[in-house]
Amino acid sequence: MAVLARADLTQMTALLADQPPLAPHVVLRGPENGLVMLRARAGGAGSKFNLGEMTVTRCTLRNDDGYVGHAYIKGRERARATLAAALDAALQDPARHDALQDAVIAPLAATQAEARAAIARRAAATRVDFFTLSTMRS
Repeated sequence: MAVLARADLTQMTALLADQPPLAPHVVLRGPENGLVMLRARAGGAGSKFNLGEMTVTRCTLRNDDGYVGHAYIKGRERARATLAAALDAALQDPARHDALQDAVIAPLAATQAEARAAIARRAAATRVDFFTLSTMRS
């Protein structure tokens, strides 16, 4: 679900183009936009406080095969939340799970991992080693 929550709508749609169509579905709730309160801790381990609110879109649906899919995504993209919920429902079907995992989820996860690695590389390039500076003064 985390991979689907972070996935881009155009990328999900492109990866699904080579797959059999998803089963028709009935929307049980949503897609609807709302707010969630973000909580944080002072200093990472201190007392909790409300950091602020974030917009989310949620959707729950049941496909014609009887599987119920859920999705919560940040932002206001109703189509993306609906597609993520439909994929969640389809992934519960043992007959389709492995094919969807290999064709859709794995490429999305790889793309997201590469994006995180690129951010980490850019951050590492600006790292200052204070230990080295302190030993230079001796």
